[in-house]
Amino acid sequence: MENSFFKKVERKTGVEFNEIMALANAIQYANFKDEKQVRKIVRRVSKLANKPITKQLEDQIVQSILQDGSSLDLNKIEKLMR
Repeated sequence: MENSFFKKVERKTGVEFNEIMALANAIQYANFKDEKQVRKIVRRVSKLANKPITKQLEDQIVQSILQDGSSLDLNKIEKLMR
């Protein structure tokens, strides 16, 4: 892909492309049945999105992901964070 595309993504999100790719890799290879790993990803997404979450909301998101156990539903997480 073109470098200009990456720059647009960085400007729009305020997050460096390398961080986005690192998160994508972490999600791709994550074990969504491992609570520790899921918590780490949830905290990382919260930090990158600059959307602090309470411990209670983190618990809700983690439990929601662990129930499915096979994938990360970003729409579900987005709804919980609202």
